[in-house]
Amino acid sequence: MTHVLKITLFFTFLLRGTHSDAQTLLQQSPSGQKVVSGKIEHIENLPSKYVEPRNIDIWLPESYDGKKKFAVLYMHDGQMLFDSTTTWNHQSWNVDDVATKLMREGKIQNVIVVGVWNAGKSRHANYFPQKPFENLTPVEKDTVIKQLQRVGRTNEMFQPNSDNYLKFLVSELKPMIDKKYRVFTDPKHTFVAGSSMGGLISMYALCEYPSVFGGAACLSTHWVGTFTTDNNPVPAAFINYLQTHLPKPKKHKIYFDFGTATLDALYEPFQIKVDAVMRAKGFTEKNWITRKFEGQDHSEKAWQSRLDIPFVFLLK
Repeated sequence: MTHVLKITLFFTFLLRGTHSDAQTLLQQSPSGQKVVSGKIEHIENLPSKYVEPRNIDIWLPESYDGKKKFAVLYMHDGQMLFDSTTTWNHQSWNVDDVATKLMREGKIQNVIVVGVWNAGKSRHANYFPQKPFENLTPVEKDTVIKQLQRVGRTNEMFQPNSDNYLKFLVSELKPMIDKKYRVFTDPKHTFVAGSSMGGLISMYALCEYPSVFGGAACLSTHWVGTFTTDNNPVPAAFINYLQTHLPKPKKHKIYFDFGTATLDALYEPFQIKVDAVMRAKGFTEKNWITRKFEGQDHSEKAWQSRLDIPFVFLLK
């Protein structure tokens, strides 16, 4: 990786998804994100006994009337999902636009989207799959920590807490959503999605909680874990984990993709190895897709441009 690219990636990820600390208080308040269709119900700093408090944006489409049941899609980096005027890089996924169009065309089932904001500095630790990291040798862990320190992702000893983050999603947030909204609660109608580190944690959520989530969309999955491919034990650890933890293909769907520019340029060799594991475990085109997007970079603009593909795949 060139020096210039390293610097660019460092600032990209340093800035991604930052947020200010506010009072740890469960309350309803206006969301900073505006939507073209439907509405957002915003929860400011939802407290948790497992992880840092964080904001939640629940997007309800215009067709949501509280009478018929809807599927639920949980998406990470929630502050980047709906309104580009509120984000640090002036880009967003435009989830409301994409989902509304697909529902109107009858291409996907009725769905609400729960946007789970990241917790800023804790994002990498929250989203880094914990069990693969813990299976590294002490020397390998030290290598990973130094690689993350080198690019400013941590100033201390890095320790993923993604198991607790998933406990927050499954045992605190989901029961609240299931109780408040008219939704299906079974895995056939419960999905998880994200990009980059959010793609990793979406994969991890499906593997750790196959009885909760029926599918995952993992866009630009950050298989390198750090920001270099040199002397990096992380990709092999993730692949070894998948070999023993992938859920049953008959009941689960997985979507992967990657671009070929900026940070995405690192992913293809590792995605090829992941794809080999998927085939070995019995996944076919019925329940698994991997797509390559030539020229697309590592950005919300790129993910928005192809979001309809995983939406239709998971929610048709």
